[in-house]
Amino acid sequence: MELSDLYSERILDLAANAVQPGRLAQPHASARKVSRVCGSLIEVDIEVTDGVITGYGHHLSACALGQTSAAVVAREIVGTDVSAFRELRAQMYAMLQAEGTGPAGKWSDLGYLLPVRDYKARHASTLLVFDAVAEALDTIEGKTEPK
Repeated sequence: MELSDLYSERILDLAANAVQPGRLAQPHASARKVSRVCGSLIEVDIEVTDGVITGYGHHLSACALGQTSAAVVAREIVGTDVSAFRELRAQMYAMLQAEGTGPAGKWSDLGYLLPVRDYKARHASTLLVFDAVAEALDTIEGKTEPK
C-alpha cells in the first residue's frame, strides 16, 4: 500500500467538511498535544457534568488523518460518558497498534482510519485528539495538574 492510499475519499471528505467547534470560553479543563513526528497540534477544551462530556472545543493544525479523527470527535463527543470515551480511546489504540477493529455506532467513521495501522509514523497524528481529551479528563478527575 502506498502512503497516498491512506487518504481515501471518505477521509478527505471528513477532513475537508469538518465543523470547526472553536474554543470554549470557560472550560473545566484544557489540554494541548503536539505530534513530534509531523508537528500536528491540537488544543482541546472540555466540560464534564455528572460523568458526561457536556462541552467540547478545539483548535487544530494537523494533517488530513488528524483532521479526520478530530472531526469525528468534535461531531460526536458531546453527550458521551467519560468512561465510554476512554473505552473509545483504547479501541482506537487497539485498532492501530494491534489487531483491533474500528469503532461502531456513532463513532463508525473512525473505522476509515484502519489503514493507518500499516503506517506507524502516522499513528501519533491520528490519535492526537484522543490523547488530548484524555489528558483534559484526567485534569478534571484530579489525576494530573492543569497545564
